[in-house]
Amino acid sequence: MFINKVACTGEQARSIGTFGAYFVKIAMLKTQNLVLPVLVTVALLSACVPARKYEELNTRYKAMQENESSALAKAQQAEAALKDQQVTLDDLTRRKDMLERDTLTLGTSLRHMTKQYDKINALNNELLDKYNLLLAGGNTENRKLLTDLEANRLKLQNKEDSLGVLANSLKDREAKLATLQAELDKKDQAMKSLKDRVSQALTGFEGKGLTVTQKDGQIYVSLENKLLFPSGSTTVDAKGREALSNLAKAIENEKDLNIMVEGHTDTDKVLPGAPYKDNWDLSVLRATSVVRILQESSKINPLRVTAAGKGEYDPADPNDKAKNRRIEIVLAPDLKQLYELVKEH
Repeated sequence: MFINKVACTGEQARSIGTFGAYFVKIAMLKTQNLVLPVLVTVALLSACVPARKYEELNTRYKAMQENESSALAKAQQAEAALKDQQVTLDDLTRRKDMLERDTLTLGTSLRHMTKQYDKINALNNELLDKYNLLLAGGNTENRKLLTDLEANRLKLQNKEDSLGVLANSLKDREAKLATLQAELDKKDQAMKSLKDRVSQALTGFEGKGLTVTQKDGQIYVSLENKLLFPSGSTTVDAKGREALSNLAKAIENEKDLNIMVEGHTDTDKVLPGAPYKDNWDLSVLRATSVVRILQESSKINPLRVTAAGKGEYDPADPNDKAKNRRIEIVLAPDLKQLYELVKEH
């Protein structure tokens, strides 16, 4: 092997050392031959690259750092978007519960007022009978009784008016609650139908590191790393691409669907020299790799897709590292329409 030697600055030498270690690691991952890494290391340490090659390597290194910063920023945005969705869902649930409690209270009040109305109506009939008897008399006692009778009639009229207002209010609330419940049922049925389509599209992969479940009104597609990534890699292999492509085709026409792609790792620390800093970084890079494949394979609106990394902090099974190394794709219905409906009422 012949190597052109060129004088190196201190910064060039340090950069060459860094890139040398990186490419040695790649060589070791792709072959079990121990001679190749040694030869590569000797070649890199024994010679300096020309200035043009150094500038090219330095530019690539800076690009990698910029990509890393961009991925971390997107991950933070994704976490914020997910929290906003959860707050919206919690608020909708709280408002629905309040409507149900108010409706129950109004129903109880209506039944109580109805009983009072029946009693007052019976009293009114009794007073009318007395009134008819007193029409023939003209003494002071009779006039007092007539005055009392008129006062009772006015009270009865007020009670009837109040009862009418309460009944109308109750009907209005019941109608609003029925509308909200119908929309929630519609969303739930749509998600059940979508789960069936997703399961059908991924039939060949379920039981091979892939599961599809429905929980809390959302669909969770969980893919273990063995189905997607080689060890230590952020590049999806051919089998994983096939599964993701099938999933993308099954959901691309869902216009009211938000898609959250979450990357998860185990607790093993990242080895020195890896192209990512830590498990946070690794989980984000894997999530963005999956997002790109979903978009490349379908017409999914990018505004509805979010990539997030959760590192090692949300394990599926604390006692099973293999299950924790996974990608979870969360399919959630858009709740904006329901939220507007509750705000109007």
